[in-house]
Amino acid sequence: MKNRVIWIVLDSVGMGELPDAERFGDKGSNTLGNIAASVGLSVPNMRKLGLGNIEGMQNIEMVDNPKGCYGRLAEISDGKDTTIGHWEMVGIYSKQPFPTYPQGFPENIIERFKQETGVEGVLGNCVASGTEIIKRLGDEHVRTGYPIVYTSADSVFQIACHESICPVERLYEMCGKAREILTGRDAAARVIARPFVGESGNYTRTSNRRDFSLKPPADNLLVRMKEAGLDVIAVGKIEDIFAGEGITEAVHTKDNMDGVKQTIRYMKEENTGLIFTNLVDFDMKWGHRNDVQGYAQGLEQFDSVLPEIMEAMKPEDILIITADHGCDPTTPSTDHSREYVPVLVYGQKLLQNINLKTGKTYADIGQTVAELFGLKPLAVGESFLGKIRQ
Repeated sequence: MKNRVIWIVLDSVGMGELPDAERFGDKGSNTLGNIAASVGLSVPNMRKLGLGNIEGMQNIEMVDNPKGCYGRLAEISDGKDTTIGHWEMVGIYSKQPFPTYPQGFPENIIERFKQETGVEGVLGNCVASGTEIIKRLGDEHVRTGYPIVYTSADSVFQIACHESICPVERLYEMCGKAREILTGRDAAARVIARPFVGESGNYTRTSNRRDFSLKPPADNLLVRMKEAGLDVIAVGKIEDIFAGEGITEAVHTKDNMDGVKQTIRYMKEENTGLIFTNLVDFDMKWGHRNDVQGYAQGLEQFDSVLPEIMEAMKPEDILIITADHGCDPTTPSTDHSREYVPVLVYGQKLLQNINLKTGKTYADIGQTVAELFGLKPLAVGESFLGKIRQ
């Protein structure tokens, strides 16, 4: 028997505030529920798997006898960003939050960055929206050649450069230097390359974004799978999130639909283990920009291709759809939000209409996958394999 898991993360598609959301400034956040209430949401295929039947789901209609298993998961790690969310899924409990820089980066970090990269100066060094800061500082960057450095409420060191002024490979090189600098107390979760193109007044970010993440602790699901001789195929920014650790093959993607296309391509090939996909547009294009209509359309577009994903499944395959945090576009904030995430599980050999209720940690998914492949249990998480397998 060749087990295989297709694990798709809808980046930022949360489903309601966690009990400690107020501590994170996220009281009232509910990405899925608020989008549905605000502009309506037609996702019939996810509803057939049980999306509307999940405990605590709001404004998405239930169906009779869902053909999937469904539930929601809480986050135990201290954070609400991409890295912490994905790491927790594979069994890494982050007790301490990654450092953030609400006043910009300290002078010693900026000076070392300039020395290590050879740039004469930097622009920005502040908390900013990525689209707004290139609008505000793009002209000065083009004139001076200085990189734009900025952060957000998350633990990120972001560098924006125009591709005609600073070639993408040079931008990646600068990000690599920043990654080497940001260690110890200043070990930011991610350094992100944010290339853009265009003319004054019309700058746009490109798909050549790249994340340079901290290397995760070695004791996690992906490393164990690779060591067991299983495939761990990363689609989208998964390879970046895990700094390549535990990955056997990877492909980066241009957008959500390219991510779906690459996932299906791998599904049609012969492999055993995990196809792990991140669809980032929900977060990057719509959540952070408070584009409610765009977010809804993105969800509906994914829902429309879900049957194609399911048709590509082999009899033993298991499909898992979940998220890594929230990013509610209906709230004034443009940052991530501390939310429960939905989990939908489907397979031809699995039971149907199984209510998994509310799990204590995102790591329940990783623990389930570990049990499926007969691996040593992870440090955190409770497997639900026994509840869903025939």
